[in-house]
Amino acid sequence: MTTRAFGHTTITLPELDDLGLHLSRVDTLDSPRGTVREFTYGDADLRSLDLADARLVTGRITGVHTKRAEFESLDLHRVEITGSNLGAARWTEGKLTRVHIRDCKLMGAALDGLVLDDVLFEGCKFDYATFEKVRATGSVAFTDCAFTEAAFTDCDLADAVFSECTLRLTEFGAGQYRNLDLRGNDLSRIRGVANLTKIRIDHGQQTQLAEALVDELQIALGDE
Repeated sequence: MTTRAFGHTTITLPELDDLGLHLSRVDTLDSPRGTVREFTYGDADLRSLDLADARLVTGRITGVHTKRAEFESLDLHRVEITGSNLGAARWTEGKLTRVHIRDCKLMGAALDGLVLDDVLFEGCKFDYATFEKVRATGSVAFTDCAFTEAAFTDCDLADAVFSECTLRLTEFGAGQYRNLDLRGNDLSRIRGVANLTKIRIDHGQQTQLAEALVDELQIALGDE
């Protein structure tokens, strides 16, 4: 198995190149049977991409650009998505298992009710995105991702890892964050500090969290 370690967690990758699999090129990700297997799909400039009650199993998606994406109850298993722009995607319900999403844009996306197990997000842009009721049930890592003004609400990110991410005005609402690893990130501009109980940080990040809390509470500093 091909794995990558981030902090205290290890992600098992899809391994699409290691097992000699033959991936058949498909023209669409929509199937009457509801499942697409051992596929490669990409280099597509779409007006919209709508998938509902579907499963994508063992495949690669590359260079897909769409102005609108609507995913409902979409499951991914052993899938790579690279170099794609899914815009302000709306993804409601679904499970991602052994998934690697790299160099993708989901700016303004709304991710609701997703379950993540062995998922790596690498070099992705989630600026202005909303994550609601997203649960990490296995290893999950975000590395070199941007979350400017993104918001997490009622999420369970226990044991997940954020590494070298941009967290400017990122809001962490009520949720489960036990052992969430935020080492290696600038935390001075995050929001919702009081919700981040029992997380992992470096010694030098204590000052950053204090700065974020002072800013969030609009505390005035000075002698007057």
